Formats: sequence, C-alpha cells, structure tokens
Amino acid sequence: MLKVFKALLALIFPLILTALALVWYLNSYLNKPLPLTESTEVFVLPPGTAYSSMVALLAERGWISKPYILKIYGRLHPKAADIKAGEYRFEEGMTVAESLAMMRLGDVVRHQLTLVEGWTLAQLLRYLDTQDLLEKQELSQNADLWVQLNITEPMAQEPEGLFFPDTYDYYRGDKVSLILTRAYQRMQRVLADEWEARADNLPYANPYEALIMASIIEKETGVAYERAEIAGVFVRRLQTGMRLQTDPTVIYGLGDSYQGNLRGSHLRDDSNTYNTYRQNGLPPSPIALAGREAIYAALHPADGDAVFFVAKGDGTHYFSATLKEHEAAVKRYQVQKRRADYRSAPPLPEK
Repeated sequence: MLKVFKALLALIFPLILTALALVWYLNSYLNKPLPLTESTEVFVLPPGTAYSSMVALLAERGWISKPYILKIYGRLHPKAADIKAGEYRFEEGMTVAESLAMMRLGDVVRHQLTLVEGWTLAQLLRYLDTQDLLEKQELSQNADLWVQLNITEPMAQEPEGLFFPDTYDYYRGDKVSLILTRAYQRMQRVLADEWEARADNLPYANPYEALIMASIIEKETGVAYERAEIAGVFVRRLQTGMRLQTDPTVIYGLGDSYQGNLRGSHLRDDSNTYNTYRQNGLPPSPIALAGREAIYAALHPADGDAVFFVAKGDGTHYFSATLKEHEAAVKRYQVQKRRADYRSAPPLPEK
C-alpha cells in the first residue's frame, strides 16, 4: 500500500508543481504594468467586440505580449471575458488585470459639455454638432424635433427655450438626441419646482409663460444682481397693460435678417410676432435658454415702482419710475456719454 501511495505521490507531485508554476506565471503576467507610451492613453472598444478580438487589439497596440495567454485566461474565467464596449482611459502603471477589470465593469470615460444660458435652439444645435464624440444627427428646429426625441406630450409645440442650460456628462458614441432629452427633462423638473414655490399675484397663466419671461430676463441681464429688478419692471408692465418693449425679443423675431443694428423700422414692424414694441403681452415662445436664476427671478420679481430701465454701457442698468426720468437717463447714458466699449450685457461665449 505504501508503495502505491509513493507511486501516486511521485506522479501527482510534478503535476502539482506544474500547476503552481502556471498559476504563478499567469499571476505574474496579469500583474505586469501595461507598457504605455504616454502617461494616459485611450482605448476604444467598439460595440460587439468579442473578448478574443479585444486581446488582439491590445496586442496590436503593443501593450501585451503572448496574447494566447489572455485567451486561455478568458476560457478559464468566462466572467472575466464578459467585457463591455466603450472608451477606456488607461493610466501609467495600470496592470493587465486592472485593464481587464475595467472593461468587465464597463468603467468607461465620461465626458462633459455645457449648454449656456442665453443660447437659442439654433446655437445649441450648432454647438452639439461640434462635439466629435457624440453621434451626429440631423435634428429639426421646429415641432418635428419632439418626434425625433420621442417626446409625445411636450410642454409646448415650439421647442425654443425648453432645454435646461447646465453641464451634462456623456459617453463617446452617445446620440445628440440623448443630451437634448435629458436637458428637456431637467427643464421640466426645474420649472415645476420653481413654479411650485412662486410668489403670489404673478401675471402668468402657467409655467410656460413664466419660462418665456425668464428667457427675456436672461437676455436683458448684464449682472446677476439685477435679474429680480428687471423681472419687476416687466411684471409691472404686464400687470398695468404696458407693452414689454424689449429689444431682445425683436432681435429674436428678426432671425438671420438681423445684422447687428436694430433700426426704427424693425421696432415699427407689425409682422414680427416677437416685436414687443407693437405686440401686447408676452411673445409667443421663449427666446433663449433660461437658467434657474432667471426662472427664479421671473417668479420672484423685486418690489418697486420702476417700469423703465436703460443700459448704462457697462452691463448694468438705470431704473426709472417715470417717463421723464427715463428719458433723462437715456440722454445721459446713450446719447451724451456713450462709451466706446458700450454694451448692454456681457457677450455670450462663441461656440
């Protein structure tokens, strides 16, 4: 019996040593750092890429030698071979095992983009079209956009101004429509929250009208602390039946025909439905993306008696309660002392 045991031990022991040596070798192989040529490198795994194809791609980049070892490892550990497509960022010192774990967990690179307050829908779509990592789409600027976004009951048929300006995360290959859908849903949530906490006795029939006002405040405001004052002026005008008489709405209605110089003929144009010098009440839709602060101001206007304001040329405004005071302010700031660097508000970042 002892002889049989010794014979079996003599047979099994080398196998055990061989197995231990293989485990040690595989462990050493998996814990080798990837030989990256840069401190950080991007590895893109296209959708549908099989584990063996991924191994081949790593070998093509020169990051692994003896790819057959990883292929054997994948057969022995099927869960490790369950990789997910996407864009991965490999850092200097990362091991083969860590890169496999990253792809198994789907720990892909997250990118960011920012939608800016004051942009029109046209500017927003142009900006998204410049984002090379997003999947491009030909999207409409009218009501057809809701069909493209699969939104069946939009807040309004006109999509202008219904996307919340904010910073959004996304992944390589995401569709532009995904960003827009998230921005629309966020606008709905923000507007609903702010509407719920609104001040009393406001001249808005619904949250959409408040958003229209917020977009005008966004375009008229040069400094943040004036938002509530400007909102107060416009709210008092609506409450007393005065026209809003705000240049940004006229400019929006002119569209591409506006060449940077607002003329008297533009202010007298009855055909422009956004001409608040000729039309009563609010314009038909928002004229730009409004941020939370502008929405809050529209729903919490400052008390006071001012119904006029004029740009002082440094981004701030002079507020007046009477036409006589307003005309004097216009003469002072826009006729006698017009600055060479005059501006009514800070320029938007160009995108």
